[in-house]
Amino acid sequence: MTTSPEFWSTAFFIVATFGICALMLGGSALLGGRAGGRAKNDPFESGVVSASPEHLRFSAKFYLVAVFFVIFDVEALFLYAWAISVREAGWAGFVEALIFIFILLASLVYLARIGALDWAPAAISRRKKRATEPAPVAH
Repeated sequence: MTTSPEFWSTAFFIVATFGICALMLGGSALLGGRAGGRAKNDPFESGVVSASPEHLRFSAKFYLVAVFFVIFDVEALFLYAWAISVREAGWAGFVEALIFIFILLASLVYLARIGALDWAPAAISRRKKRATEPAPVAH
């Protein structure tokens, strides 16, 4: 049984990838510093030590909006691929793309109606709502 050159090139690529990963991990373990310090585990970003020790907490709605963004962004990639092959897809592909866009818009309207796209905490939203409501008129 003979093996094809594609097999050997793929096998070499996989072995080389694992070898480079092992080399980098082993090198950092052997050459890395082991000295502990008082500020070693403190948050550090962009060359500035954090001013406050507590962590900034994000609302879970922030992450939900981020996930929605990723989902809609990936679906935009599907539409881009469709736009490239629009001539080959013909009218059937056009109708399918319209149905896809309609489902996307319907889901976006649904998410907006249930408030899933508002990542502000509910207390802030209520304060903003009260601030925009007209004051009751005293008789």
